[in-house]
Amino acid sequence: MAEDARVARGPHDKHAVHARIVERLQGQVEDVTRMVAGLSEPELARRTVPDKWSVKELVCHLDRVHEVFDERVEAMLGQENPKLAPFEPDGDPGFDERVRRTTVDTLASLRMRRERLIARLEELRPADWHRPGQHPEYPNYDVHFCVEYLTHHEAHHLYQMFQRRVPLGVIPH
Repeated sequence: MAEDARVARGPHDKHAVHARIVERLQGQVEDVTRMVAGLSEPELARRTVPDKWSVKELVCHLDRVHEVFDERVEAMLGQENPKLAPFEPDGDPGFDERVRRTTVDTLASLRMRRERLIARLEELRPADWHRPGQHPEYPNYDVHFCVEYLTHHEAHHLYQMFQRRVPLGVIPH
């Protein structure tokens, strides 16, 4: 009955949605950390599914995408409706550079980026979440869309990380 009343009320409370996104971002970076825990660099780099990214490569991709999305958020917060370039991961030199680092270093970078983004999001006024940017693929792109997209994108790769981690041993909990 309470669920029916909530749905019947109409649009969700935007501020609560923003808070949930921030909570998911906090939890997901902890899940990434857990997926790499207890594994050696060769294990992390091992492709347990042929022709698919390893756990290490997934961490590298997440850190690189985070960097791109950080830049988008800052552009939207600092400029009026900036043009945002699409991101193409194939052949991305930022990804290749991360693959040459240790997973521990890339994970530290991801965690640092996440802490900064969360701190930034927590200081936003409600209207700041809806500052727009012009993205060629998405007509209604704003800070909220960008950060929610990042959250869902990361969740997708966390599932892949989980699948690729399973053959490497018990997952810490």
